[in-house]
Amino acid sequence: MKLSHGDIWAAIDAVAQKAGLSASGLARRAGLDPTTFNKSKRMSADGRLRWPSTESIAKVLEATGVNLDEFMGFLQEAGEPHPSRVIPLIGFAEASAQSAFDTQAQPKGEWWDDLPFPDADGSHVYALEITGQEGGQRYRFGDVLIASSHATLRRGDRIVVHCHDHRLYLGELVRQSARNLDFTCFADETLHSLPLTEINFVSRILWAAQ
Repeated sequence: MKLSHGDIWAAIDAVAQKAGLSASGLARRAGLDPTTFNKSKRMSADGRLRWPSTESIAKVLEATGVNLDEFMGFLQEAGEPHPSRVIPLIGFAEASAQSAFDTQAQPKGEWWDDLPFPDADGSHVYALEITGQEGGQRYRFGDVLIASSHATLRRGDRIVVHCHDHRLYLGELVRQSARNLDFTCFADETLHSLPLTEINFVSRILWAAQ
């Protein structure tokens, strides 16, 4: 079944109701513009449907403590039991393979599986499964991270660093200058400073299914 515009907005409204919030209150709690989820924002003036972004949904789930399974349940209650949208899923070890991403930071090759996820504009969004000790004390074996390779980065964001030599790091962004990326690596809880010339791309972790 196709995931409809009305179903996903109904699921967001259900999250707001569960949290005892209005649509604007939910947006504020998630750190978004208070009008993000207003009824008037769900359709443009010329009648085109407006969809909530993956990042907005991720922030709502994190802010309210609603997990992905529960959100999918709200979608089912809205009338669509199986959303058709999927995002690519890969294990952490496999993600370091040279053939796992193309030059545009898009997933490619046979390493990838599919993960159902409520997303309307999911380009550059992928899922990364923790398969070892790379998450340190922050993430456990089997946790799934939803990340975007084209999201804007800010200090304090949790990130995935993809290096040209195919090393991968999970960490928290400390600073990005014109030459270096500084981050706290979760695996060893130390500060790493890498020249941007050694980095292929950096993904921001939007949400974690733990």
